[in-house]
Parts: sequence; C-alpha cells; structure tokens
Amino acid sequence: MTAIDELLRRNDELGNVVPGDRSTPKPSMQVAILTCMDSRIRVFEIFGLKQGEAHVLRNAGGVVTDDMIRSLALSQRKLGTREVLLVHHTNCGLELVTEDGFKDELESDSGMRPTWAVEAFREVKDSVRGSMNRLRHSAFLPFKDGVRGFVYDVRTGALTEVI
Repeated sequence: MTAIDELLRRNDELGNVVPGDRSTPKPSMQVAILTCMDSRIRVFEIFGLKQGEAHVLRNAGGVVTDDMIRSLALSQRKLGTREVLLVHHTNCGLELVTEDGFKDELESDSGMRPTWAVEAFREVKDSVRGSMNRLRHSAFLPFKDGVRGFVYDVRTGALTEVI
C-alpha cells in the first residue's frame, strides 16, 4: 500500500467528524498562519484551531516568498484576514543547506539553475525577522500592524516571539 492509499483509507475511516464552520472561505478569526512544511508542526493542534478559523499557508522554511505574498494578498483583500502569524521552527531542514550548494546540486542534476531563492539560513530568528520585514514592507498587503513572528520549538512545543 502506498502512502497516498494509506491516507485515503484514514480519510474514509474518519468520515465527517472534523469540527468547525465550513460555510464560507472567510476565516472566522481573520488570521492567516504562515509556517514551514515540516511535518512536526501540527498547526491545527498547537493552536487549537477548528476548520474555518484561519488560513494556513506552508512552504519550505515558512519564509515569505512572492507566492506567499500572493496568497496573503488574496487572504487579506478578498477573504477578510487582518493578522499574520508567522511561525518558523527549531531544527529546520533549511539550516542544513546553503543557497549556492543546493542550487549547484540542482543544476548538476538537471542542467538548469533555479531562478528562485532557496532561502537557506543559519539562525532561525534572523529568518523570522527577514520574513516579517518582507510582510511589513509589501505594497500588496493592506494590514501589516498585526504581523507577528515566532519560533516553535519542535521538542518542547514552546513558542517564542521574535521582536
């Protein structure tokens, strides 16, 4: 059985038991959460979220890229969010690579060098600050006062705010 087959089996067993309001695409808490794709970050569980309460955006590192700005612009301008909760984490895979090293690897394997940034980092707090800065300076986001950034400790579950 493949991993996808297993997930489909679990979904079938789960049925329609997930609590929350599914009547609108507008999140009731008016918040968007941007975090890493790391499977140790269980966004709904760590914030006690129910369906329909928040937009959840994920990518490698939880960094603010053009695509995240695109999604947040839609979230704020068309779907009513007013705050952005940015969550990076300890022991992130992006700490294990370098920008040029990963691009060199991809170019060697594919014959093409990616035009996008890897967004590798050494210090997670600096990455949070950089992402918050991008959000606060984006011309496409009308609501910037509610941007806050945190580091999630994957071992303890603690959230530490980055100022």
